[in-house]
Amino acid sequence: PPGDTAGCTFCHTSPEERCSTCHQRHQFNPAVARKSEQCKTCHWGKDHRDWEAYDISIHGTVYQVNKWDPTQFDMSKELADADYVGPTCQYCHMRGGHHNVQRLSTVYTSMGMSNADRGAPLWKEKRDTWVSVCDDCHSPRFARENLQAMDEACKDAGLKYTETFKVAENLMLDGMGEPMPKDLAPDWSGQHIWSLKIGAYHEGDKYGGKKGESGEFRMSNCSDIERVCFESVGYRMTYIFKGMAHGSWNDATYCDGSFGMDRWLVKAKAASEQARRFTALEKKAGINWVPAEFWRKGDYLDQLSGMKIVKEFPGKTIFDLCPEPGWLDTH
Repeated sequence: PPGDTAGCTFCHTSPEERCSTCHQRHQFNPAVARKSEQCKTCHWGKDHRDWEAYDISIHGTVYQVNKWDPTQFDMSKELADADYVGPTCQYCHMRGGHHNVQRLSTVYTSMGMSNADRGAPLWKEKRDTWVSVCDDCHSPRFARENLQAMDEACKDAGLKYTETFKVAENLMLDGMGEPMPKDLAPDWSGQHIWSLKIGAYHEGDKYGGKKGESGEFRMSNCSDIERVCFESVGYRMTYIFKGMAHGSWNDATYCDGSFGMDRWLVKAKAASEQARRFTALEKKAGINWVPAEFWRKGDYLDQLSGMKIVKEFPGKTIFDLCPEPGWLDTH
């Protein structure tokens, strides 16, 4: 719906391609584009916690305390000539003034939400490049130790993420994960696929969808346990990854990261236990539970593409309606 997607489209459509998004249309001043706050417009929030992680890190604190002093942060200089007392977002991610931000980033794996081995040879060039940036102020050894700390934190988070999802999966396979995809309003593509079905990792008729098709992480119109799983990986695991990458260790641990994943794992287990108890009681009492009608209508989902496709093109999905591969990327 327009009210819900305005924030998404503001960042994810033409602003990604426009100079004026960072340089500001009415000023177009490079000095403005060099300030960390400029990135804050898009790069903040629960599922991409870049600004918060930087802002409360030691680097962010140095910037906030000294940014008014041109002798410490001279924004009039080009990035290639910058000699700041601490790093800004641009200094690290756009080092020297280049505009390919991901070239100087961590291993990009769905914002840290993938169980990837970031120490694998595949990522060596990226990691060496990152160390070379830290090397401006720190020793290469210090930089690599922090990279390793991030790897271990992400690996630990991945174990919790896997266990949380397994609890929900076992509940669903045992026929107790209600409501199920067939009981819900269709996802954005016009399909009924279990929201936690992740490509080839969950195959079979019980998950819905064809081989290789993925479900849609839902924040609403799904069972509580599915929502908890999404928040565990989409929010808590991201806090850990972003916090460790930016030197915001409290964010990665006590604040909402590791401790948050612990709490959400217990939530998932408690929800599963309750569902199993209810199912046993209903079976004993002879109750045949039928999902309420509101699940099929969704929470304001009638304005999204999935419902439109089901109504106007029965038996089709959004992928069937694409005239050619890549069409969705431009329409």
